[in-house]
Amino acid sequence: MKKTLLTLCLCAFSLLVTAQEASVEKSVFGIQTGLIGLWVHNESRLSNKIALRSEIGVDAGFWAGRNDTDMLLALVLSLEPKWYYNISKRKDKSKRIDGNSGNFISLKTSYHPDVVVASTNDNINLVSDLTIVPTWGIRRNIGNHFNYEAGIGVGYIHYFKEKNVRINGEADVAVNLHARIGYRF
Repeated sequence: MKKTLLTLCLCAFSLLVTAQEASVEKSVFGIQTGLIGLWVHNESRLSNKIALRSEIGVDAGFWAGRNDTDMLLALVLSLEPKWYYNISKRKDKSKRIDGNSGNFISLKTSYHPDVVVASTNDNINLVSDLTIVPTWGIRRNIGNHFNYEAGIGVGYIHYFKEKNVRINGEADVAVNLHARIGYRF
């Protein structure tokens, strides 16, 4: 009888131990690169399924004129609350959730100040802008430290007009389409 009671208690205790809710990590710090830039980011947990991503990086821009092709690298600052909506389902299916691996919906807010890091043309003047883009995306891990992330969204962009710059319309549609590979520290 004692052995049966002890076995039942151990089984009940093991069920209680594994009944913890899945959660995003307390803090994730990493670096990512894509076709058009390099970014350093930190994700901090706000709740079990919501993290706030802060990011600083360099975005690249390319365009072609009649006689030449130009390129620039511009500073970008971003804040992005992310809701990892399938993290519990991934844990229940014994899939990886470390490093905030999962599907997410976010509200990416980015600011490009009037700072050109590098350019092929010295006569480039960058107009500051602010974008707010609802985004759907995924993040998955490759091994212990590497990951990839992809996302798509359509939102709003506002240009901050300068005195000597003429802009046709001060607001427009912004698209966030990204595919990145990164390293998590």
